[in-house]
Amino acid sequence: MADFDNASTSRRSNTQLNRRKLLAAATTLLVLPVVPRLARASTILAVRTWPADEYTRLTLELDSELKAEHFTLDGPDRLVVDIDGLTMSQKIDELIRKIKPNDPYIEAIRVAQNRPNVLRLVLDLKQAIAPQVFTLKPVADYQYRLVIDLYPKVAQDPLMALAQSFDNNDDPLADVLESLAQNQTNPAPIPSMKGQQLPPPRPQPSRDTPPIATAPPSASQPLLIALDPGHGGEDPGAIGPGGTREKDVVLAIAHRLKKLIDAQPNMRAYLTRDKDFFVPLGVRVQKARRVKADLFVSIHADAFTRPSARGSSVYALSRNGATSSAARWLAQKENDADLIGGISLAAHNRQIQQVLLDLSTSAQINDSIKVGTNVLGEIGKINRLHKRRVERAGFAVLKAPDIPSILVETAFISNPEEERLLRSPGHQEKIAHAMLRGIRAYFDSSPGLARRT
Repeated sequence: MADFDNASTSRRSNTQLNRRKLLAAATTLLVLPVVPRLARASTILAVRTWPADEYTRLTLELDSELKAEHFTLDGPDRLVVDIDGLTMSQKIDELIRKIKPNDPYIEAIRVAQNRPNVLRLVLDLKQAIAPQVFTLKPVADYQYRLVIDLYPKVAQDPLMALAQSFDNNDDPLADVLESLAQNQTNPAPIPSMKGQQLPPPRPQPSRDTPPIATAPPSASQPLLIALDPGHGGEDPGAIGPGGTREKDVVLAIAHRLKKLIDAQPNMRAYLTRDKDFFVPLGVRVQKARRVKADLFVSIHADAFTRPSARGSSVYALSRNGATSSAARWLAQKENDADLIGGISLAAHNRQIQQVLLDLSTSAQINDSIKVGTNVLGEIGKINRLHKRRVERAGFAVLKAPDIPSILVETAFISNPEEERLLRSPGHQEKIAHAMLRGIRAYFDSSPGLARRT
């Protein structure tokens, strides 16, 4: 019994000793100093510049999210951007070298380590600008991006720019277009998606308003065709197996089609983008309405997961769901262009968002199907058709409420054979001629508009 009592006493002593040790260890842990982990500096993966007359964009792609602050200075004009979480690197030097003498907005870039872990960019400017500086989360093939957009304080008027471009070529219709630009009845401009001012589009019609194509035209007013090369800038669109980028192919086709249209009597074309830069979907629609376009044609080159998919397609807007699952999938893919190309969500405003609402009239959609059917028939003479009728879905870029609008998928860039054709200048010319014939057939079948041509 004594041995048992001694053992019990010994066990109690050991237990109490272990508890005191645990308590002492916990107390020691509580008083240990907390050493913060040093933040890892972000790594710049790529730098890109997109200079254009409308605006210049700089993009820094990084492996992690960061914050940036900016402010402007005048006398001389400068933009200062402080980027938290960056240090000097070779990629920054690459950004400096990318600035070309013909950039419309940037004279030069200077870089310095403003303070530990904060890199300062100073952009010496050629004119006063309205900057937009924002970050984008990973999407598609991109990681985190810091975007710096430099816009003029007052945006270029698309209609006046169109008139001046023709005036430079001694076009007899330049005076007509300039008169249209100078005699707008809407007095107040509306803010664009990037904060600068764009002149107002024509008044919004109701759903029962007749389509613009049937309105009595002025005998001297030219037919205006808005050509919209899809994607651009940060958004390459689909990429073929041989590396061909959709944005390059459709821009080349649009330039060819513009040249053909401009050669027609009393018919002229306007490009929503004439170079390699990104244009948000709402701004594309807004531009077409500003120039009072009689027709809007968005040009694309389709892609699919299977390289065997091939053929051309034409799409119009639908207010009541897509006509096929493929049309619905394609509309969603094209509508994601703003996410990939990159827009500042803070710069959105109610007026521009309304442009993208489904306010189109039934008459506008009916006219879109008519012109789409004509274009599809002509393209079918030079290329296999993927769909033999005009498909419909909720494409944001087709939502101009008062302009017949179609989206043309010229071919599948994901198909090796069609990619080769799309790269061919000869085939691009055939596509442009086919689209022109379809456009002319539509206008020839509209008696009111036919008097203009």
